[in-house]
Amino acid sequence: MSSLRELQAAFRAALLVDDEAAVTPTIVDDDVGVSARLAIYRHHVFTSLTAALEATYPVVMRLVDRRFFGWVADRFVRAHPPAGPCLTEYGDDFPEFLAQFPACGHLPWLADVARLEWAMNVALHAPDAVPLEPGTLRALEPRALARLTLRLEPSITLLESPWPIDAIWRANQPDADGVVDLEGGEARIEIRRVGDDVVFRTLPAGTFAFRAALSSGRALEDAVERALDAEPGFDLASEIRALLDERALAA
Repeated sequence: MSSLRELQAAFRAALLVDDEAAVTPTIVDDDVGVSARLAIYRHHVFTSLTAALEATYPVVMRLVDRRFFGWVADRFVRAHPPAGPCLTEYGDDFPEFLAQFPACGHLPWLADVARLEWAMNVALHAPDAVPLEPGTLRALEPRALARLTLRLEPSITLLESPWPIDAIWRANQPDADGVVDLEGGEARIEIRRVGDDVVFRTLPAGTFAFRAALSSGRALEDAVERALDAEPGFDLASEIRALLDERALAA
């Protein structure tokens, strides 16, 4: 008799690679037939997971057409089935899959558009955080402040792309015409949730470098150095004030 782990592995193979040999003996046959019953379940699994990807990546789907998206989703689901039960968490590695998928090679910006949409999904479902109060920083000595590691609130993602992915996203909304200048330059974008809405905006080079360094866990003095390298006129005092005003730092 198969163990539970062996049975699960056989059922997975039957669904994802159409290899029913190992699981067939464990399924009670009836008038419908084992293969037909597995096909019904397989159809439900692929339909549900494709719908989850469509909900998370609507702009990507519009860019490539629904039928092509469905084919890519089928390949993705077979290679990357869910690791957990929550569908809103499914598809985090879809952008990387697109970047390496040969049929998407002629669309070099597609993976970065997908990364933008995934960041928006992360922002929508991120937990709330208590914002850092200004008095906490004022109480620190200068030496301690330089070594301080500040944490951005959990809905924030910093995304950089050589393509104008913000313009691509906006041009492919339901009420837009889809026209965008792909030579429009690089994008440095901050994505976050504000209230119940997910928003994103482009940031100046210094601000982006500073916030990206904080997001990666670097100390304040290191983040400042990176910001000054990107933009020599970077103003630390104004940036800290902006972060506090925007309630973008977690306590």
